[in-house]
Amino acid sequence: MKRVLVTGGSRGIGLATARLFARNGYAVTAVSSSGTGEGDGVAFVRADVRSEEDAARVLNEMPSLDVLVLNAGVDLYKQVQDVSDAEFSRVMDVNVKGAFFYVKHAVKKMLGSGGAIVFVSSVWGETGGSCESVYSASKGALIAFSKALAKELAPSNITVNCVSPGVIDTAMNARLTAEERAATEEEIPLGRFGSAEEVARAVLFVAEHPYITGQNIGVNGGFYI
Repeated sequence: MKRVLVTGGSRGIGLATARLFARNGYAVTAVSSSGTGEGDGVAFVRADVRSEEDAARVLNEMPSLDVLVLNAGVDLYKQVQDVSDAEFSRVMDVNVKGAFFYVKHAVKKMLGSGGAIVFVSSVWGETGGSCESVYSASKGALIAFSKALAKELAPSNITVNCVSPGVIDTAMNARLTAEERAATEEEIPLGRFGSAEEVARAVLFVAEHPYITGQNIGVNGGFYI
């Protein structure tokens, strides 16, 4: 049985991804700060993605690894002049450094057997979002990281890709008022927010495709083309 590890796997896109992989026959480990969640066939593990020690522990406890999905992330909606050093560090530590820790230790398990790594970035990592400059910077870093890794790991038969969701109907966008939501939907050619399941389907697709690597796949309803 193939094994997948999903960070940030207890809710939203991460949980939808974990559940989808489980339904497709994978043994799924989902990492979250709480270590709890609801999903048939998903083993939830408590870990702080900002801790390299936790990353090493989680990976060492897995007998093998075929797919790594780097989904853990936090948002920050503030004008740049109001962002504190602590807030900047938290976003970068969770979104970027956390991804680095899991990649570092996952690659050690994949060398010799191959595998797939999928980053979950954001449309704002591609275009930048007003009042989300720090979040955009962190997500842009993941796109660049994935492209460099794709070149580095290709000789080891490890594919590396990125999935960049647009506006998805998850808790991260719950702050939007009804008016803001309607205005945002008008900007999306398909006329609606995406679902976590639709992003998960893209993650599964690139994870299972043996000849796609170094790509950034937009799942955004045409919001960015």
